[in-house]
Amino acid sequence: MHATITAVTDRIIARSKEHRGKYLAAIAEAKAQGVYRSSLSCGNLAHGFAACSADDKQSLTQLTKANIGIVTAFNDMLSAHQPYEHYPDILKQACQSVGSVAQVAAGVPAMCDGVTQGQPGMELSLISREVIAMATAVGLSHNMFDGALLLGICDKIVPGLLIGAMSFGHLPMLFVPAGPMRSGIPNKEKARIRQQFAQGKVDRAALLEAEAKSYHSAGTCTFYGTANSNQLVLEVMGLQLPGSSFVNPDDPLRLALTQAAARQVCRLSALGTDYTPVGEVVNEKSIVNGIVALLATGGSTNLTMHMVAAARAAGIIVNWDDFAELSAVVPLLARVYPNGHADINHFHAAGGMAFLIRELLDAGMLHEDVATVAGFGLRRYTQEPKLIDDSLVWVDGPTESLDTEVLAPVSNAFQPNGGLKLLKGNLGRAVMKVSAVQPKYRVVEAPAIVIDDQDKLNGLYKAGELNRDCVIVVKGQGPKANGMPELHKLTPILGSLQDNGYHVALVTDGRMSGASGKVPAAIHLTPEALSGGLIAKVKTGDVIRVDGESGEISLLVDEAELAKREAEEVPLRHVRYGMGRELFTTLRASFSSPETGARSTSAVDEHY
Repeated sequence: MHATITAVTDRIIARSKEHRGKYLAAIAEAKAQGVYRSSLSCGNLAHGFAACSADDKQSLTQLTKANIGIVTAFNDMLSAHQPYEHYPDILKQACQSVGSVAQVAAGVPAMCDGVTQGQPGMELSLISREVIAMATAVGLSHNMFDGALLLGICDKIVPGLLIGAMSFGHLPMLFVPAGPMRSGIPNKEKARIRQQFAQGKVDRAALLEAEAKSYHSAGTCTFYGTANSNQLVLEVMGLQLPGSSFVNPDDPLRLALTQAAARQVCRLSALGTDYTPVGEVVNEKSIVNGIVALLATGGSTNLTMHMVAAARAAGIIVNWDDFAELSAVVPLLARVYPNGHADINHFHAAGGMAFLIRELLDAGMLHEDVATVAGFGLRRYTQEPKLIDDSLVWVDGPTESLDTEVLAPVSNAFQPNGGLKLLKGNLGRAVMKVSAVQPKYRVVEAPAIVIDDQDKLNGLYKAGELNRDCVIVVKGQGPKANGMPELHKLTPILGSLQDNGYHVALVTDGRMSGASGKVPAAIHLTPEALSGGLIAKVKTGDVIRVDGESGEISLLVDEAELAKREAEEVPLRHVRYGMGRELFTTLRASFSSPETGARSTSAVDEHY
C-alpha cells in the first residue's frame, strides 16, 4: 500500500474508534436477535404480508426464507430513474427464483437538479437528502426484512439512501443501477451553445434544441457529474456488482445484472449462504477507497459533503483534510466531461471500472482486503460482466486502456495528483475541482464583485460591468441560508469572460458540484455567511486571491479595515421558496457546515 493511503486510513480508524465501536456493537446486537419477523405478533405479521400471494405468505411464515425490501426512487420525470418503473417486478421474480420474497418497502423522492437549476426549487435540493435518508429508514423500520435493494442514482438520492441504509447496517444491501443514456451531442458542444446564448449570439430555440439533443432519452446524464460520480464511488466501495455502473438501460446485460443483484442479496442475508451486512461493507477502508476513486477521476465536489455524512452514519469520522492529503498523492486517471471531451459511455468503452480499479490496486492506492457485495476482496472488481450464450459471467477486464486520452494508466497519468483541491485562508475553507481547470487559469488575484443572488450576474454582464479581471463572490448561499443551491447559471457567463481573455474566479458558500467547469470555483466555502464567515464582510472592490495550485483563498484587506467591518450589519437575502418556506426554515435550522456533510441532526443519526 502507498504510505499516504495507509497513514490516512490509520488516522481515520483511530479518530473513529469510539463511534465505530458503538456502531458495530449495535449491528452485532441486531444480528443476534435473529429473523426480525419472528418478534412480530400474528397481527403485525398479517398486516405485513396481507397483499402477498399465497406462496409468499407461506414463505414469510416459515422464517426460513429471506424477505428483501425494495426502496425505490422511481419517477418518470427524472430520466435516470425512469427505467426503475418495472424493476420491482423484475427483482421480485428474481428473488422468487432462489426461494425468497421481495416487497417494496418504500418510495423516496427523487428531485432533479437539472430541472430545478436556477429555480426556487433548487433551495430544497440538498435538504432532500435528509428526507430520503429518513424515508429509507422509515421503509425499513417494519422489522419485516432480511436485506434490501436500493434503487437510486442521482445527486442527493444515492447519499440519502446510503445514510438511511446505515441505520439498518445489520442487513445486507445492494444498490441497483439503471445505467447512463446513450450518447447524444457532445457535452463540449452543448457548453459552447450555452455560452453563445449567454452572449446573445443564438436564440432560445437553438439553446433548447442543443439541450434536448444532449438530454434525449431514459438513463443517467452522460457527463461526469454527481450522478455518475455516485455510481463510480458505490462500485469501488463494493456496494454494487462489479462492472454494473455504466451499462445502458436498454442493453440486455442490464436486465441480467438487475436479476443477479436480487439473487445476490438473498445469498448475503442471514438466511443465505454468505451473510454480509452493509454496515461491515462500509468501513474505514472502503470509505478511503471511494475517496481515492473520486479523486482519481476528478469526480463531483458534492461527494466531499456526501461521503463525510454517509461515513458518519456508519460511525466513521472523515474530514476535508483527509480528502486533501489523499488528493496530493492520487494520480488523475480519467478525463470525462467537464474534465475532458469524453462522456461516461466513452469512459466505459475505454476500459471503465475494471481498468481503473486494477490500475489503482496495482499502484497500492486502494485497499484490496475489504468485504464487498460480490464477496471478499476488491480484486473481484477488476472483472467485468458479459452475456455469453445468454448466461451472465464475469471475465477479466482490459489490462490496457483502449483510449489513453480518456482513461490513462498510473504510469502515464494526466496529472500526478487528484482532481480536487482544498483551499484555505482567512476566508475559510473551500474546495475546487482543479481537474476541470487548465493550469494557466488556476490562480486569480483580482477585485471582487459581490452579489447575493446568482440572477444578478446576468444584469451586470449585459451592462458590460464584468469586462475585466474579477472574482465573483456570491454570498448567502450556504446550507443554513437557503439550502446551499447549485449555481450553474453562473457558468456560461464566467466561461465567456474567461474565453475573452479575462482572469475570473468564483468564491461562494453555495455549490457548483459535479458540473464545475473550466473556471476556477472555490465552492462550499465554510463558515458560510450566515454562520459569521468572513465572506459576509467582503465588499465589491476588495482584492481576493484564489490559488488552485497552492491552495490559498484569501481576502487581501488589512486588519484595521476588517475590524471596522465587524460591527457592520450585513443584510442577507431571504429564501425565495414561497409555499415551502415554513418547512424549509425548520429543516434549515438543523443544518451544519458542509465540511461535516451538511448533515441534519435527524433521527437517522440516532438509530444506532
